[in-house]
Amino acid sequence: MEIAPHEILDIEAIRRDFPILDQVVNGRQLVYFDNAATTQKPLPVLKALAGYYEGYNANIHRGIHALAEKATSAFELSRRAIQQFLNAAHVEEIIFTYGTTDGINLVAQTYGRRFLNTGDEIIITTMEHHSNIVPWQMLCEEKGCVLKVIPIDDNGDLILEEYEKLLSERTKFVSVVHVSNAMGIINPVKTIIEKAHAVGAKVLIDGAQASSHIDIDVQDLDTDFYVFSAHKLYGPTGMGALYGKRDVLDSMPPWRGGGEMIKEVTFEKTTYNDLPYKFEAGTPNIADVIATYTALEYINNLGKKNLAAYEHSLLEYATEALKDIEGLRIIGQGAEKISVVSFVIDGIHHQDTGVILDQQGIAVRTGHHCTQPLMRRFNITGTTRASFAVYNTKEEIDRLVQGLHRVRKMML
Repeated sequence: MEIAPHEILDIEAIRRDFPILDQVVNGRQLVYFDNAATTQKPLPVLKALAGYYEGYNANIHRGIHALAEKATSAFELSRRAIQQFLNAAHVEEIIFTYGTTDGINLVAQTYGRRFLNTGDEIIITTMEHHSNIVPWQMLCEEKGCVLKVIPIDDNGDLILEEYEKLLSERTKFVSVVHVSNAMGIINPVKTIIEKAHAVGAKVLIDGAQASSHIDIDVQDLDTDFYVFSAHKLYGPTGMGALYGKRDVLDSMPPWRGGGEMIKEVTFEKTTYNDLPYKFEAGTPNIADVIATYTALEYINNLGKKNLAAYEHSLLEYATEALKDIEGLRIIGQGAEKISVVSFVIDGIHHQDTGVILDQQGIAVRTGHHCTQPLMRRFNITGTTRASFAVYNTKEEIDRLVQGLHRVRKMML
């Protein structure tokens, strides 16, 4: 007999790892359904942050004293953990960044500036977050490149036939989100990568939403770049990573100049450090890098497949339960999704929905979710988005449904 996800994971024990959940908001027990914006942090991660500052706060790599050596060891241990998390071939293919946005900008401003020229084409999708649109627009303005966009159908799925029509010998770069932050739809990125490579284009995958839900194997995907943020997988804010194939990273110039990214500096010439350090100028976000190791360990201990199965059960339950809300329409009903439900209710502005839910202690995200072109595709200004994590429950979803009935009663 198949074991249900909630029987594998002790959800109540997991909830006790997240002290922020044990609070009252507006007179009601908090329900946190804004996980696509940022996940909450478990006690081991909080303790890792405090442990660094209380026990071995020191700058890394250039110190020979005991605290510096301990900090450096913990810092580099996190890099190896990310290598394993992504199944990268080499540890030096992992570059620490300040998050997904920072990683995309690094690639656009280094690889893009060096290798893209007037008339070259860059392909993105209709569902991209602004952080995977604006950097490429900026590059196009500077270099004279052309930005092309893969359309989506009414369910929110990419129209791959149209993608194939966009590809040509002029295509030099493809940058695509793995999972839509606004809809939760999972894109067929392996197929997208294969087709881009067939015309000689490089590919970047935005894994911000995928990283905590999907097993990621960059070697199997054969992607040239992969980026993600720690704060969406139970880790700290201000920390992320860029994976890049070693030969591609070697071909790229540094982005920021300063300490750490150099070998030798004279007034006549500077020689740059080896990978990964040539892309890590200055004192990094040491504490948050170290705590990211603990966040990955937390996920690995629970088992990502267990997490995905449990969260999918929440998605299915919520999708069915929301059918009881008259006038509610889910935006993004693609074939494959993670645990995100984005919706509109006829006659009610999404901001009003969010305010009334907050009055009942329910935290959701409202607005365009930094995907304004996607909202225009559906002819809406924004949605209400409920996104689920491992510490959420079906009972909380029941409260969301009750809250939405109250929204309709108050607004219509």
